[in-house]
Order: sequence, then C-alpha cells, then structure tokens
Amino acid sequence: MRKDIRLFISSVQSEFSKERIALRDFIQGNALLGKFFTVFIFEDTPAEDRKPDSVYLDEIGRSDIYLGLFGEKYGRKNSDGLSATHAEFNEATRLGVERLVFRKRVDEAICDRELLHFLSGTSSDLTYHPFTDLPQLLEAVYSALIRYLETRKLIVTGPFDASSTQKATLDDISDAKISEFLVRARNTRGFPLDETTPKLDLLKHLDLLDEETPKNAALLLFGEKPQKFFITSEVKCMMFYGNTVTKPIPSYQIYKGTVFEMVDQAVDFIMSRVDCYVGEAIKSNQVPVEYEIPQQVVREAIVNAVAHRDYTSNGSVQVMLFRDRFEIWNPGRLPSALSISMLYEPHTSIPANPLIAEEMYRAGYIEKAGSGTIDMLNRCREAEIPEPVFSTETGQFTISFRRKSSLTDQVTPHVTPQVPRMIKPHDKMRLDSPQNRLIAVLVGEMSRIELMDLLELRDRKSFMDNYIDPAIQSGAVRMTLPDNPRSKSQKYCLTAIGEKRKKELTVQVTVQVTDQVTDQVADHLMELLTVVIEEMSSAEIMSKLGLSHKPSFRTNYINQAIAQGLLEMTIPNKPTSSKQKYRLTAKGKQLQKEIE
Repeated sequence: MRKDIRLFISSVQSEFSKERIALRDFIQGNALLGKFFTVFIFEDTPAEDRKPDSVYLDEIGRSDIYLGLFGEKYGRKNSDGLSATHAEFNEATRLGVERLVFRKRVDEAICDRELLHFLSGTSSDLTYHPFTDLPQLLEAVYSALIRYLETRKLIVTGPFDASSTQKATLDDISDAKISEFLVRARNTRGFPLDETTPKLDLLKHLDLLDEETPKNAALLLFGEKPQKFFITSEVKCMMFYGNTVTKPIPSYQIYKGTVFEMVDQAVDFIMSRVDCYVGEAIKSNQVPVEYEIPQQVVREAIVNAVAHRDYTSNGSVQVMLFRDRFEIWNPGRLPSALSISMLYEPHTSIPANPLIAEEMYRAGYIEKAGSGTIDMLNRCREAEIPEPVFSTETGQFTISFRRKSSLTDQVTPHVTPQVPRMIKPHDKMRLDSPQNRLIAVLVGEMSRIELMDLLELRDRKSFMDNYIDPAIQSGAVRMTLPDNPRSKSQKYCLTAIGEKRKKELTVQVTVQVTDQVTDQVADHLMELLTVVIEEMSSAEIMSKLGLSHKPSFRTNYINQAIAQGLLEMTIPNKPTSSKQKYRLTAKGKQLQKEIE
C-alpha cells in the first residue's frame, strides 16, 4: 500500500529529540502504521540555504497530521516573539491540518511561563493525550493513529478477535487445550460436544474459522503459542512493598499462553501474596480459608482485563499489588456507549472481543453478560472493603481496589499494638508465605486438586512451584507415593516437621491481650462490654447497641472482641450455627468491672 499520509512531528528540539526519533522508527517500523504514514522530523531535514523555520512551515502545508509534543520548555523565540513549536502549531491550525497533541506529565511549577500561557489558550478545542515516559507515549500515539485510520475507514473496524492472520494454520491450535476446554464447558455449561470432538469440528461449531484459517480468537483461546502471533498478549504481574511503582521490583512475572492460562496464572500470583487467613478444620478436610480481597473479585477483574483488552495495542495487561491497593492497567478504552458511572449499575454488555468473551463464558470464567462489575461491587461490600475505582485515560483502562489491611490501620487506631493488623477471630491464622498456607490447610492426606480448591487456586504449575515443591524440600510435607510422583492417586500429608510448624503457626498468631491494656481497647468494644450479660445471641447484642447492619457488627464488634480475648463463642466448633451465642471471657469480665 502506498504511503500517502504525511505526519509532521513538532517539539522543542532539545527536549524531545529521543522521543521524535523513537516515534519515527516506531511508526514506520510498525506492520500496520508503516503502510499508511510517512513521518517528518527535524533530524531527517537535509542542509539547505533556506531558514529552518520556513522549511518546517512549508512541510506542515504538505502534511495531513500535525503531532505536537509538549513538556516543560517553550523554546527559543523568533523575531515575532514566538517559539518554533508555537509557530508550527499556529500554521497547522490556520491550514486546518489534523492536530494530535501529547503533553508530558510534569510539575507545572517548573514549566516555562510562556508555554503554560500558550497551552491555556488552546485547551478549549483540543484533547491533550497525557504521557509520563516513552512507552506510554508510543502507546498513546498508536491509539490515536489507529482511531485516525478508523474514522476515515482506511482499516476495518470489526472486532479484533473475529479477524485472522494468514500465517496461522490448524497446526497452531492445541489438541490438548481443545480437550481441556470441552471438559470445562461440558461441566460448567452443559456444552453438547464432548472432549473427543476433533478441533476442526469444534472451531466450525464455535465460528472460529475464516474458511480454513483460525481466527484470532481461536489462537488466543486454544493456540499452542499465541504469542507467536500476538507478541503483547501477555499479563505482567508485579508486587511492590510501597504504594508507588519503584525499582527494583521485588516480585515480577510475565505470563503468556492462552487467555485461560494467563488468567489462572495472574490470579494465583495475587492470591499467593495478599493476606490469607486459615481456620481450624471444622470436619474432615473442610478448612475455612479467607483472603483480604475475595478471590472472586480478583478473578473477575483480571478476566475482564484479558477478555476485553485492545489486542492491537503494543501495551500489555499489568496486574500490580501495592501495599495499599491492588490495581490493573488494561490497554483499551470503554466502548462509546458506556461511561464510568454506568459500570456501578446494571448495564448492557459490549465486549471488545465477543468471540473470546463467549468461550470464556462457556468455560465458566465469565458469568452472564453485563454482570461482572456488579458482582465485584457486591462482593466488595460483603468483604467490607471499598468499591473499586474505575478510571480511563487515552489508551488505558484502570481498576483499583483498596487492600483491607490498609483500611484497618485507619479504622481502628486505638487497638493495642500487640494485636496484628486486620486480626481475625481466634480460630483463624494470618499466613504470609505460600508454604505456611499449605501447611495450615493440610489435614490428613489430601490430593493436589483438594488443596488447590481449598486455597482457591487454579494454575497447576504455579501451585507446584510455589506451594508443594518448597514444602517438600523443607521437609514439612511428603508425598504418599514418593516412588511415583506423577501418579493420579498421589496425595500429600504433613511430616513431623510439618506438624510442629503448624503448631508454631497457631501459637504465633494467638492474640495476647493483657490486663494492662484496658485504656487501649477501642471505645466501641468498651461499649460492647457494658451490654453483654451471661450468654447472648448476636441479634440480642445488636439490639442492645442499637445497630442493624450485621456484617459490620460482626467485623467491627464480635470479631475484634474475640481477637482481643474479650468475648468467646458458646459453640466454637460451629461458628455459623444458628444457635450460636457469645459470653464474656475472664478478661472481658474483668474489664467490664473496671468500666462499671
């Protein structure tokens, strides 16, 4: 295709020389953009007798797009009192040339006053695309140029996943992944085809073939190596000790594979690093496990990012865990028919990749259309964490969840320092490492599937690498069939070392509240102590305190009182029994007397 769209890049030369060259190389080297655009930058201008300013202004007259980069500097003024970038912008405006303006995020206090004055006079009729570094600039420019081509109908605007690449063949589709999907779909949605169905028949049934060529959706769902065709179809997972993106990154993984594999790996990355609480076995192998952010919330957010991302973008899905929040950055933008406010209420489903979304639904990764964000909101309320915050900038959609541990520091500042943050009832342990979590839930002999189900994990390799193998190597866990490690009958159990470690974990998390901390007990717990008489149900105590919201009462009153050794259950082995009541402990009774 002939390159007939001329693009002029304007900036203060000394400020963005690296960015201009990178943009030229990126656009002309991109498989799609390079077919349409010819880029003009200062560095490519041959030496001439004419003044540079006149050369650049003439070039704007021959260009279809003006692309301006602005940061801190205004630039050297000419005889008319204008910088070259200002004059070039004015010329593009006068000639009616398409203007794309990108502004670097900088502190305005260090910006040239003339630049701020110039930009303030142009903001009413322009959209400024913000960026912080070169990768963000490249992504923002790519998105803007794709939209330019779309609006002029120079490229097909149908869903990415319904298109195909002529390089792909049926050999690029995995028979094993097809079979695994069929088992899931049958078990989850009653899909009519069984796991012996040939891949050609399945792809035809799902409308995932373009004649004999697999569509992009087929490669991302069932491909042997999807990244062979879509390099940026990956999920980058990072954990930071603080609240900002800083280097070095303590934990960083890049996950590839099918959309199912990327979701499972990314979810397990987060679940292995957020706070986890494990209780005692109620009966048989039923060990209660609770995470500070519900697994269903994490899963739904990551599924949405992978299913609805813009696969034409050079960006990747980024899943990040900070000290105070869990956040996902997703290349793409909301459909024009949806707004941020609409995500907080029931809304129409408008999937960016409808073929991918449909098969993720069949496999049980997505529930009914349009319910994903509502489910997340409801589960956050049930877990008593704030609703997620949705936001969108050019080329990127972000969702952010506050971590529960960061909230407890603000809500209960008067709790004694001996009590860990986000403490749970006395029968639950807070566990940080994957190995300790495995030891805590392992009761008797249990299979890998049983253990993964208890810990709400899905990725087998991640589970073996981060949970089973380290526990076996440390001597805490052993295989029941050590001579046949891959046996389908393989189970795992604690060794003497593991049993000892389990007891140590229980002691380690036992809350010690001494008689000397009366003045450190929160006011609302002191109020609780004044109303408890003999044995009382939660409803009776709530009535005495004039409270009506049961989840908040349980978290802020009952659980905290039990954690501090002030209150105990009358039926401790059945925490959720309808006959459950509560009474003061010896410490609680002593504090009650002191209050009186």
